[in-house]
Amino acid sequence: MTEKADIKSMHLTELTAFVTQAGEKPFRAKQLYQWMHQKLSETIDGMTNLSTGFRETLKQETTYTVLRPVNVQVSRQDGTRKYLFSLDDGNVIESVLMHYKFGNSVCVSSQAGCRMGCKFCASAGEDFARNLSAAEMLEQVYGIMRDTGERISHVVVMGIGEPLDNYDNLLRFIRLLTDENGLHISQRNLTVSTCGLVPQMYRLADEKLSITLALSLHAATQEKREALMPVAGAYDLRETVDACRYYFEQTGRRITFEYALVAGENDSMADAFSLASLIFGMNCHVNLIPVNPVRGSRFAQPDLETARAFQNKLEKNGIHVTIRREMGRDIDAACGQLRKRYMEEQGKGRWIP
Repeated sequence: MTEKADIKSMHLTELTAFVTQAGEKPFRAKQLYQWMHQKLSETIDGMTNLSTGFRETLKQETTYTVLRPVNVQVSRQDGTRKYLFSLDDGNVIESVLMHYKFGNSVCVSSQAGCRMGCKFCASAGEDFARNLSAAEMLEQVYGIMRDTGERISHVVVMGIGEPLDNYDNLLRFIRLLTDENGLHISQRNLTVSTCGLVPQMYRLADEKLSITLALSLHAATQEKREALMPVAGAYDLRETVDACRYYFEQTGRRITFEYALVAGENDSMADAFSLASLIFGMNCHVNLIPVNPVRGSRFAQPDLETARAFQNKLEKNGIHVTIRREMGRDIDAACGQLRKRYMEEQGKGRWIP
C-alpha cells in the first residue's frame, strides 16, 4: 500500500510539486497552504476555493492531520490551560497555553513519550512510543488557537520528549511555524529545549536560525548531572557547555540554562558556586525552576529562602538569573503529569478529569 502524503508537514515548494503532479495549477498550492497554516481549516471540505474534484483527491490520497483535545484543564490561579491531545494511533500528548504580559505562549511536545529518563520528570518513566511529525507539532499550536480564538506569539518546545532526538521533524516544524506564508511567528519568539544531545546541538547551530537554545542543565558537575539525568552519561558536561558556546558563536543568540532546583540535591551554595564557575563569561541566562512535585517521586522543592540564596550567589558572580514564575500548579503542572494520569486511568478502564 502506498503511504499517503502528509501535506501539512510539507514546505510550500514541496506542496507545489505535489499539487502540479496531481494535475492542478501551481497557485492552488498556496491556496491549500493558507487553508492549512493561516486559516487553520479543520477539514479539507472547508477549503471552499478549491474545486470539488481536487478536494476529493486530497481526501483520498493525503493525510490531513487535525488534533482535537481529549481533555482541557484550566487553572483557576492564572488561566493557564493544559491540553491533552489524542493522535490517530491512540497515543496522547500534552501542550500548555500560558498567558504573559508579552503575549500568549504555547509549550508543545515533540515526541509521544520520552527516552531521556530524567529522574525528576513526570514523563521519565513512560515508554517512548514514537516521534511526532511536523504536522502533529504544528497542530498543538493550531488546535489551541482554534479552541481559544487567541493569537499565539511565542512557542517553546519543552513538552514531552527530547526535541533534538526528533531533529528532522523539529527543523521542519520550525521552518513551517515561522514561514511568512503561515502563522509567521518570529524565530526570535521560539525556544527549543534539549537535555544536551551534543552532535545535534552543533547541527542546529550550523542552521544559523534565530531561535533560542535552552539547555536542561540541572547540575554543575558531571557526577550530579548523571545522577539526575542518565542521558548526561553520554556526553561530558564541559563538552555540552562547549556546544552551547558554539551555538552562541554561530547564531549570536543568548543561551538559556534551565536549572531545576531539587531540595538537598543541587541547591546548596557549593552547587551555586560550581554553576557560576562553569558558565562564567558566557552570554547566557539561568532560569531557576523549583522542581514541580511529581506523585510517587522523592524529589521536592527547596523553600523560597534557599532558592533566593541560590539566585543571589549567581548574581554576585555576574550571572543573569531569574526564578521562574510557577504557573498552573493546580492543574497537573509538571510536564507529563496529565498524560501519565490519563494513561493510568485508561489502563483501569476509566478516565477521571
